[in-house]
Amino acid sequence: METVSNSGHDLPFLPGYSFNDPTKTTFPRSQTLGYRNGYACSVLPVGASKECLHVNQLFQEMKNKKPTPTYEESKQVPPSEFVPAHVAFDKKVLTFDAYFQEDVPMSTEEHYRIRKVIMYYYLEDDSMSITEPIVENSGIPQGKFIKRQRLPKNERGDHYHWKDLNRGINLVIYGKTFRIVNCDPFTEVFLESQGIELNPPEEMALDPYTELRKNPPRMFVTPSDFDQFKQFLTFDKKVLRFYAIWDDTDRMFGETRNYIILYYLADDTVEVREVHERNDGRDPFPVLVKRQRLPKILVENSKSFPRCVLEVSDQDVQEWYTAKDFAVGKPVTMLGRTFFIYDCDKFTRDFCRDKFGLPEFPTIDVSKKPPPVIKQELPPYNGFGLIEDSAQNCFALIPKPPRKDIIKMLMGDNKVLRYRAVLESPIPEDKGRHFIFSYFLATDMVSIFEPPVRNSGFFGGKFLTKTKIAKPGSSLDKPSFYGPGDFYIGALIEVFGHRFIIQDADEYVLKYLESHADKYPQSTILSLKNHFSKPKSKTEESDSAPTPENVEMETVIKHIQERFKNCISLLEGPVYEAFQVLDKENTGSVDREKFCGVCKNFNIPVGDFLINELIRLCSSDKGKINYNNFIKAFS
Repeated sequence: METVSNSGHDLPFLPGYSFNDPTKTTFPRSQTLGYRNGYACSVLPVGASKECLHVNQLFQEMKNKKPTPTYEESKQVPPSEFVPAHVAFDKKVLTFDAYFQEDVPMSTEEHYRIRKVIMYYYLEDDSMSITEPIVENSGIPQGKFIKRQRLPKNERGDHYHWKDLNRGINLVIYGKTFRIVNCDPFTEVFLESQGIELNPPEEMALDPYTELRKNPPRMFVTPSDFDQFKQFLTFDKKVLRFYAIWDDTDRMFGETRNYIILYYLADDTVEVREVHERNDGRDPFPVLVKRQRLPKILVENSKSFPRCVLEVSDQDVQEWYTAKDFAVGKPVTMLGRTFFIYDCDKFTRDFCRDKFGLPEFPTIDVSKKPPPVIKQELPPYNGFGLIEDSAQNCFALIPKPPRKDIIKMLMGDNKVLRYRAVLESPIPEDKGRHFIFSYFLATDMVSIFEPPVRNSGFFGGKFLTKTKIAKPGSSLDKPSFYGPGDFYIGALIEVFGHRFIIQDADEYVLKYLESHADKYPQSTILSLKNHFSKPKSKTEESDSAPTPENVEMETVIKHIQERFKNCISLLEGPVYEAFQVLDKENTGSVDREKFCGVCKNFNIPVGDFLINELIRLCSSDKGKINYNNFIKAFS
């Protein structure tokens, strides 16, 4: 086996038997990076130390071995020298002189200005930068205008190249148009060497405001013969007072407002004051336009002058407002607002008559006339819901519930007139169906209830909820509803396409109608009297004959109502609906367990002996409880 001398001992060259030399102090590494033909590349490691480099020797030998031609060795063409762009064009920059025009909208002395810039094109990476020379006391932030970057040429993603640059052309950079006028000698030589024909140089544009400041125009003003001091002494404390109105009703939420226009004769100034009324809802700012000279006609070039920012000078005004421009019955437009003068004081009338020869100013009546009364017409009733509820949508954006008759509700509270009726129908199955009409005197509403009958084929229960029933043939806009006077024995009541015939009523109905005989027809009262005075037939007597169980149940119900009238406050409807939900077959009875659950939910004291006695009387042999008889105790 081959052995290797390691640390002075001959050991076999096996894993675990090789050791590093502890006497070695230098660990050199060979260079792996270099340049070849101007490009940075990696170089295979060459052993710089005495150690053996662990490389693939077969790959190294095959790489270093060059094939020899069979007949003659070929001559290799020497590679061309390659120089990178950052080396060839290092510190070589093309320089151009240019300018761009900038608008000046907030000045009356200059409309635009010329700003000179220097454009640099770096050949090293085709980037550009724009610099504006700093001008002392210019008031404009100058210096670096666009930092060095590749400037976009179009929306396709192209960038400006030195081939696109020339003298006498326009460059659009980021929305600004730059005009190139000249370049330096190096730029000129470079572009010509690349075969670009340069345009002749141009003169740099001059800034008009800068030239104006170099040679300011001399203006000579001839002194006026008008003596302002004499005018002040003559018309001091003499003011013309006009009463005007501003009509802004053409605008949304506009109105008419009163103003006082004061014209000071001492210096021809105008002041507009606002007339405030008590509780007018406006801030107490008396002055609308402060005392100043108001321009009447501006110079043609000064129409777009920003008067809200800068003051108007004499050069911008062609004519000012004077005392002749104000007269009663004449509109005056001041600062974009038109005032109508309808009156003035006595001094103003005398001054205009003596100074200008104007006739006596009449007083114009501008008082507000009451608007015509518009009768509100409701749209036709569509038949859905109550007409009072539908009408509230026309009175307000957010409808409110209709106002109720509180006196009627208090007088008719808990007063219900009950009638028994049968359904008039050609269908044989509808014969024998009985209904109970309940007329609520507090709201004039009617509800219909059908007592459930076992094995009748009809569910029974609530047939119509509380609502007002309109009489057939009445108009939709002003319908007439059924009242207690329409429910007499044998009356035909039509309810939404169903026809009912009244056959019976409670005795309370007759007592109530007799106590209010002046409000209801005598024929209705007479029909009820005849009905109750007529002797009953044997069938009716047998049907209405009380049984011992019924007498006992009525006695228990009466005791329950007297005992728990102040303790239990239950509504018949919710309890009955709860039992109907459990009674899916509409048999009128439910299981004892379900019955106790409903009583527990409505806090009915099932443990009381009267309640237990009532449950016993309502129970059947099959273990079910008739909830119809049970609910009578709480109705």
